[in-house]
Amino acid sequence: MRRKSTEGRFAERVVHGVDDAGAEETIVIWIERKQGALWAVGRAVDPQHRSSHEPRRHDYLFEGYELEDALSAANDALEDDASVSEQDGRPEHLKPFTRGELLKPLENWFFGRR
Repeated sequence: MRRKSTEGRFAERVVHGVDDAGAEETIVIWIERKQGALWAVGRAVDPQHRSSHEPRRHDYLFEGYELEDALSAANDALEDDASVSEQDGRPEHLKPFTRGELLKPLENWFFGRR
């Protein structure tokens, strides 16, 4: 059985905005745990229009071993996209990524209780 590409995602936020041409766009930002104890932060624009759900290499903003660094990268991206969305007249109040929301899925992942 093939693993789902979103299986390692521990947290995700969706920002709604408009592109340069004025068309609606969806931005997905996520934090995932990869093999080798790597944390990764991804950001994809309009992933629903892609032929595959697999993230592309350039979707990743951060890969590293420190959870705090991943949280910082994810929250910086979220803040930037939310700010642009607000300037475009689409204010959204999204919760920042927190350490607490990642601990339960990390425990489940670590101990194999998915």
